[in-house]
Amino acid sequence: MALRPSLTGGTKIDVSPLGALELRSHVAPIRLDVDVDRLDPVRSEALVNHPERISGLQEEVASDVVNGTLNLAVRSCAAVVAGATALGLAVYRRPRRALAAGGLALALLAASGTAAYATWNPKSVLEPKFSGLLSSAPSVVGNARSIVSEFDVYQRELARLVTNVTKLYDVTSTLPAYEPDPSTIRLLHVSDIHLNPASWKIVSSLVEQYEIDVIVDSGDTMDHGTAAENAFLDPIEDLGAPYVWVRGNHDSRTTQRYLAKLKNTHVLDDGKPVDVAGVRFAGIGDPQFTPDRSTKAEGNPAEEVAGITLASSLRAQAAAGTPVDIAVAHNPVAARQTDGTVPLVLAGHLHHQEMDVLDKGTRLRIEGSTGGSGLRAVEGEHPDPVEASVLYLDRATQRLQAWDEIKLGGLGLTKAEVSRHLPKENQPGATPPTPSPDPRS
Repeated sequence: MALRPSLTGGTKIDVSPLGALELRSHVAPIRLDVDVDRLDPVRSEALVNHPERISGLQEEVASDVVNGTLNLAVRSCAAVVAGATALGLAVYRRPRRALAAGGLALALLAASGTAAYATWNPKSVLEPKFSGLLSSAPSVVGNARSIVSEFDVYQRELARLVTNVTKLYDVTSTLPAYEPDPSTIRLLHVSDIHLNPASWKIVSSLVEQYEIDVIVDSGDTMDHGTAAENAFLDPIEDLGAPYVWVRGNHDSRTTQRYLAKLKNTHVLDDGKPVDVAGVRFAGIGDPQFTPDRSTKAEGNPAEEVAGITLASSLRAQAAAGTPVDIAVAHNPVAARQTDGTVPLVLAGHLHHQEMDVLDKGTRLRIEGSTGGSGLRAVEGEHPDPVEASVLYLDRATQRLQAWDEIKLGGLGLTKAEVSRHLPKENQPGATPPTPSPDPRS
């Protein structure tokens, strides 16, 4: 254990070479670093395969942490005073000034410790962030040129990486964090695949690891929306879960018609509701198909009109006694128009992850690019990450209980992060909000 200067504070637990667990435990100019120098591979594998064994170690671990923290505090104070005093003596050549320097250093450390104690957040373990190189991928995975010729290897390694990180994260998340019960509905949110064939192996791995009940794709699965691209959609039939899809601005009507014919697939459009895996969905396709240069793009006004149309349908469903649980639109501009008509609305388009609670209580989830932005990944200096999310829904109320954000390194990279998040209303003692009634309903 060690204390290090930091602008943001927090705690970082480094388990080399597997990765690191980051906790926003406190706000102070010092960070607590915990390094695990050595792992017993046999015992580590046993914990991964039998995570329930961790429960028997809680008291022992707690005692070790307390003793280690006290030992660290004593060592830090001694080191700071000794170091500052020695430096002061070397600079000033006067014992009194040297002792003053040591006292000042001790006072600063004490102030930092007090700030850390005052801002200590024991609930930080509810939202851990795990990151690291969790797969000993072959060298071809890290070489962009080799990926072109060995792309199938790259796809398999990404899928294996997802498997490894989710297994290890599952062990860490059995700490005092949200733990879904067997009845929880698990929804996988993907978006903006943009013709990246590696995405299907990643999605398939996530479906298996998280025991996904339904996949929701918020559009831009294609890049140009041509009939020649349609065969790219065929793996959807074998992903292992129902596939709910809405048209993006890179998906044509031709794409939509082809996908609607695939088994186990549900296309959302025009606000018509669909019941899948115990959840009632409704959505609307993007009104603009931007690859078609013969038609002038109308921008946000067209998206707002589409969102208003979707909101009208949602109000009609609620008035009929069959309210929609989740709305889906590709563009967040359209999705925001549903505020107050549905508890949760999903979108994509922006190629980065966001979660926002709108003015009237509707929660907006924007997914990143599960395809790593497709071919656009090679346009910038750094490849875009591959992103997806697992949403945990209460089966009785269909309300969001927690979500895991999953982020993989982009083209040629094997870094992975999984971070768990809880809605504020799901914290202990909080009252879950409901969307405010729309005055037009």
